[in-house]
Amino acid sequence: MLPLFFVFCLAHDIYYNYVCCMENLTKKLVRVQGSLKAPKNQRNNFGNYNYRSCEDILEAVKPLLIKEGLLLTISDSIAPEPLFVNAVAEVTDGKDKISVRAQAGINLNRKGMDIAQSYGASSSYARKYALNGLFLIDDTKDADATNNHSKVAQNVSTDVLEPVKDWLEDSGDKFNKAKDAITKKGFTIADIRKKYKVSKKVEKLLLT
Repeated sequence: MLPLFFVFCLAHDIYYNYVCCMENLTKKLVRVQGSLKAPKNQRNNFGNYNYRSCEDILEAVKPLLIKEGLLLTISDSIAPEPLFVNAVAEVTDGKDKISVRAQAGINLNRKGMDIAQSYGASSSYARKYALNGLFLIDDTKDADATNNHSKVAQNVSTDVLEPVKDWLEDSGDKFNKAKDAITKKGFTIADIRKKYKVSKKVEKLLLT
């Protein structure tokens, strides 16, 4: 059985070495955070501002990691319900490590993208924000990098408020009233179209 004093000294040495190693890693990471300047090389034309991508951050941080002797790894996994990507950015000096996680939802019905592209876009988004957390990068505007801003909002509002118009048939009471409005009251086809959808066939009948 080991003497109590020896056990205490051994535990103290282990704790001291652990603290010293973590302090060394923390100091290195702080130096990287303080020196990192990641340019915003991407452009959002709708929002009229520049933003940085995951690739921009990686290109800027690589020389600093080499200088400090640190290894950066990024990995992600998929959570099924709800469907999202969980990304982990981890930096290590070979002994200790510091990591940050970030999540991004996956929209499988995203317009203009197939399933692989939707997964890839969410993965890049989650990885970028994991890097932001690890290297203290503030990208408040970048969450809107793929938005169309007021243009999208305007389109959504129009779709919601505009009433759905019925097609005007080539006979019946509605057709007769529309024809009377044109022939007797001076209405135009444009006036009729404000209330109904009018095909070329029906338009020709209204005007004859």
